[in-house]
Order: sequence, then structure tokens, then C-alpha cells
Amino acid sequence: MFERIALIGIGLINSSIARFVRQDGLAHEIIIYSRRQTTLDKAMALGLADRAETDPAAAVEGADLVILGAPVGANETLAKAIAPGLKPGAIVTDVGSVKSAVIRDVAPHLPEGVHLVPAHPVAGTEHSGPEAGFAELFQNHWCILTPPEGCDAAATEKVAEFWRRAGSTVDIMDAEHHDKVLAITSHLPQLIAYNIVGTVLDVEHVTKREVVKYAAGGFRDFTRIAASDPEMWRDVFLNNREAVLEMLGRFTEDLAVLQRAIRWGDDKALEELFTRTRAIRRDLIEAKQV
Repeated sequence: MFERIALIGIGLINSSIARFVRQDGLAHEIIIYSRRQTTLDKAMALGLADRAETDPAAAVEGADLVILGAPVGANETLAKAIAPGLKPGAIVTDVGSVKSAVIRDVAPHLPEGVHLVPAHPVAGTEHSGPEAGFAELFQNHWCILTPPEGCDAAATEKVAEFWRRAGSTVDIMDAEHHDKVLAITSHLPQLIAYNIVGTVLDVEHVTKREVVKYAAGGFRDFTRIAASDPEMWRDVFLNNREAVLEMLGRFTEDLAVLQRAIRWGDDKALEELFTRTRAIRRDLIEAKQV
């Protein structure tokens, strides 16, 4: 599909991209960039790229497709850094879970004739680093594209086809709507997981040893989510703050209702809520999302 792909950042997502691009022969050449030479050395030892660069502009020179895979907060700095090396007609995309911020921070710095097609592969694990990736990560998952107004249709379709080749189902939506949807389906659960695990660790009469020894399935799931990359999630919350705060406000209100029902022994209210929420699990199973 591409002569040369440049991967800016080589963590879980971009290293998984490198693997499926290699596996399926989607590019003749893969170039990678990282701030850390040790990360590049590790990625090269894994055979993820043909060349490694510590200069972002050098990494994107001659690339047909550039994929930003750093934490969202680094996008503006990276956009400025890669701009001098981008060739006319190049496509710049990303893999972050906040999309309005990508358009805001990246688009103004791209040269004329370079196409920005933001993307969000809705897939991942709690692991990070080039060794964490695997080619099958994106199979049977969604990838959401949020092309800004006036975006080149051919560039959008090429990015869409790229993700189809990865095994994803592609959807296209407005960036602001994407951020609201992901605030409730991804960002709020992540925030709750961090908070619950933090609360447990702060409970003085429960030792860490007991937490590990008696952890039930639900808590184990929370610890898996809370083990995700702290820098990445810090930037997600700071760059999607309005949508996250809106959903967090709704959650807090609903939690107060639940608290009141428990306090007053309102068994009917509790059972009605638990019955209603079971339907979401059935819907996820039917949609093959679990």
C-alpha cells in the first residue's frame, strides 16, 4: 500500500502496526522514531523497522504514511518537528484515543498538500513498549477515523483500507462526537479503575498482602486496567477534560442515588438497576465485543 511508512513512537500500538505491516507486506520500508536510543535499539533487535532515527524530521522524510504514536500531549511538538521533512501528498495519521486535540494540535503545523486523517484503533492491552506489540492486536476491533472538514477523500479511504487490512472494522465520525463517546466507554472506566485501586491501597486496615491474596475477579480486572501507561492516560484526561468531566458528573450523580438506595435498604431500586445494567453485557456479547 505504501512505499515508506514512518512510525513516530514505537510503543504497543505502533509496534503492533510494524508487525502487521511486515507480516502482510503493506510497505517496502518502515522507519521508526523515538526519543530514546535504547527503545530504538530494542525495536531494531526485534526486526520492527528498516531504519531508526532520533530526529523526527529525518524519520518522516520521503514517507507516504506517518503515524503518530506518542502520548497525546506530545502531538503539537512532534507536528512542528516533522513538518520540515514531510513531502507533498504524505498522509499523517495517529492512534490516540482523543481526536479533537489531534486536529487542534497537529493540523496547523502541517505543510500545504499534506493530509491529516486522525484515527483511533479501539484496541490495546495494559502493556507498553516495542516488545509488547503483536500483529493480531487490531483484528475484530473497531478503528474510528475522524477526518477534519475538507479532508482529502482519497487519503481518508487509504487510511481506512490500511486499518481494514489490519483486521479492523472502520467507522467514521466527527471528532467531538468521538471524544464524548470514548469519554463514557473508555476514559471514565479507566479513571474509575485508577481511583478504586488507589482507594484500596489507602485503606489503612487492609494490608497490601491481603489485597493481593484475596483479590476477586472484579478487582483483578480493575488492577489490569490501572496498570496501563500513566503518561498516555495523563494526556488523555487533560486533552479530553470537558467530555470526561461531563461523564464524571453524571457518574457521580448516579453513584449518589446508589449510595442512598444502599443506606435506606431500598432493595427494589437496587434490583431494578442491576437488572437494567445486565442488558448491556448481553448487547456486548451479541456484538462480539467480548
